[in-house]
Order: sequence, then C-alpha cells, then structure tokens
Amino acid sequence: MRERRAFQNARRAREFEAFVAGAAGRLLHAATLLTTEPADDNPRARKLLTSALAQTYASWDRLRGEDPYDRARKELALRFARAAWHQHRGYGGVLRHLGPQERLILVLRLYEGVGEEQVAALLGLPMERVHAIHARAMALVLHPPRGPAPAAPLGDAAALEEVPS
Repeated sequence: MRERRAFQNARRAREFEAFVAGAAGRLLHAATLLTTEPADDNPRARKLLTSALAQTYASWDRLRGEDPYDRARKELALRFARAAWHQHRGYGGVLRHLGPQERLILVLRLYEGVGEEQVAALLGLPMERVHAIHARAMALVLHPPRGPAPAAPLGDAAALEEVPS
C-alpha cells in the first residue's frame, strides 16, 4: 500500500512538473501583464503565479479531465482579482493606464483568448458589463490619455510680449 502511494505521488509530481515546464512561461507573461511590472523585474507576478500553481497542484488529483492550464489561468485571474484593490495603478507598459479589472479582462480576452461568456462567468459579472469594460480598455490602450501640455519656456513668452500688434 505504501509503495503504491509513493508511486502515485511520484507520478503526480512528474505530471505536474511537465505541465509547469510547458505552461509556466505563458502564465508568467500573463501575470506580468496583469501587474504591469517590467518583464525582468516582476516579483508580484511571480508571487501571483506561484500561488496559482500551488493551488493547481493541490487540486491536481481532482482535475478529472479538466484542462490544467485552464485551471491555473482561472486561479491566476481570481487571485489577481481578489488582490487588485491593493494595486491602484500600473507600473508601466501599454496597460499602465488601465485599472485592475480592465487589465484582467483585456489580458483574458486578448492574450489568453478566453471568450466573453467565460470571462463573465469567471468574474461573476454580466456579459454586457464585461463587453463594456473590454471596449473601454481597448480604447484606453489604443488612445492613451495624454499628459498635460508642456509649459512654454519663459523666453518665448517674453518674446511674444515684445511683438507689436
């Protein structure tokens, strides 16, 4: 009995290691997009991914035909959504102008290719709300808000005053 359990644990560990070897890079990239951290310095994204993978491993035996990547992505998204209120703004990149919910929906829809219905079900939002948030996020990414206009140098203002009318 002990040998059988040890064999099952070893098989489970090998299966999970193979899954992580294939999926961790893409999931880390998704987490990095969500946290808007630089790709080479992303401790929050790594922590988010580690937590999601740990939960996926804990439920590995109960997947029963469910796609482990889908489970890990779902766990990553839910963990980000639960912790998003701690993060008010992004750090950089094209998604920095988006709020956490907008980033989450945009990353799930565009980067991960998750359908609108699935995103709505995952986040517990009406599909119309997901559609509206996605549209607003796309608009902000394609047309980011501009900063304030630069102030005119003092020399130029003085030169304008000297011009006779």
